[in-house]
Amino acid sequence: MRTHQIKQFIEDNAYLFWYSPHPKSETVSDELLVETILNYGRLEDVRELFNVVGLQNVAAIFWGMTGRKKLNYFPEIYHYFNLYFKKYAS
Repeated sequence: MRTHQIKQFIEDNAYLFWYSPHPKSETVSDELLVETILNYGRLEDVRELFNVVGLQNVAAIFWGMTGRKKLNYFPEIYHYFNLYFKKYAS
C-alpha cells in the first residue's frame, strides 16, 4: 500500500512516466520509480525521493535490482549512485 506522500510525488512527476497508464501512482512499481527518478529526474526530484521514500529504502531498491534491470540505468548514473549509497546508506 502506497502512502499519500508517495502517490503525490508520483503524480507531481507524472511527465516522467508518460508511457504508464493512468492512474500512475497505482501502476508504477518501486523499482521503476527509483530508476526513473535517478535516471531522468532533476536534483530536486532526487532529494524529494530520498525524503518521501527514505534514503535507506531507495538504496535497498537500487541494490536489489539484479541482472538486466541494472542495465536500465545510465552507466554514469549507476556508478554515481552506487558510490553515493555506499557512503551514505551503508
